[in-house]
Amino acid sequence: MRRREFVTLLSGAVAWPLAAGAQQAAMPVIAFINGGSLDTSAHLVGAFGKGLNEIGFIEGQNVSVEYHWLAGKYEQASALLSGLVRRNIAVIATPGSAVASLAAKAATNTIPIVFGVAEDPVQLGLVASLAQPGGNATGINYFLGEVVAKRLRLLHDLVPKAVRIGVLVNPDNPSMAEPTIHDVQEAAPALGLQIQVLNASTASEIEAAFAGFARDRPDALIVAPDGFLRSRGTQLVLLATRDRIPTVFPNREGVEAGGLMSYGTDLAEMVRQVGIYTGKILKGEKPADLPVLQSTKFAFVLNLQTARALGIEVRPDVLSIADEVIE
Repeated sequence: MRRREFVTLLSGAVAWPLAAGAQQAAMPVIAFINGGSLDTSAHLVGAFGKGLNEIGFIEGQNVSVEYHWLAGKYEQASALLSGLVRRNIAVIATPGSAVASLAAKAATNTIPIVFGVAEDPVQLGLVASLAQPGGNATGINYFLGEVVAKRLRLLHDLVPKAVRIGVLVNPDNPSMAEPTIHDVQEAAPALGLQIQVLNASTASEIEAAFAGFARDRPDALIVAPDGFLRSRGTQLVLLATRDRIPTVFPNREGVEAGGLMSYGTDLAEMVRQVGIYTGKILKGEKPADLPVLQSTKFAFVLNLQTARALGIEVRPDVLSIADEVIE
């Protein structure tokens, strides 16, 4: 049941051109690069197209879009970007992937880049400032630290007896793993929680992490924002369900699959905004003149069916603040 509308955002090396047959030589070509997989991120295609449409661009009619899904294979980003730059495409859109955004920035200082990153884009070196980006990149910034701390507090409210919290990160994506670990460890002492960091960059490593719970079991599990981990949502939910571990995801897709809860930026809304900026650049505006936007609305999604299956009694005050409840 939807409680209210909210803003979202988000992020292999397989290209998926939706309009290959309709592509014309005169059409500008956009490269859309996401850190996740098509299976779990297909809704972002529609969100990006919606943003383009708002500026007057329709895929296959006056613009062509190539979709590239890294599926967590971040080492392929540099080669992918080098190939795209050689083709001199019109715009590079990298929503939800700091790795792809940085690879794009390293590959070109002329082709416009529209990013969507959780980290501070100034500290990453993508822009000179939020108000005046200055170079060839601009986009959307959605907050990581504030969201991680709130995610941990909501978990504590839902499962107050949980003390040992596992945090699953992908070490191959340090731009997300390191700040997630830092922010969770910083927020945990005030809640009386102990943090157990778990690393996984392959499906077998996820299996191994859960196998380790037989001797060192956490009371709950937080999954860090990451394209690879996002693409393994079904596997994570199946293992967490088997082991009866309350699991927290960064976005609602994991909750739809059966996770307990999520709190984070609405990825689809962020990608729509990236689409809008991409359209504006195609119409002649310069990235240097488009200020970096910041997400200000976040969503708390709760799977009540999963809570019941885990024997978790959701307090009325926690239930009342959920933006969406899956029953």
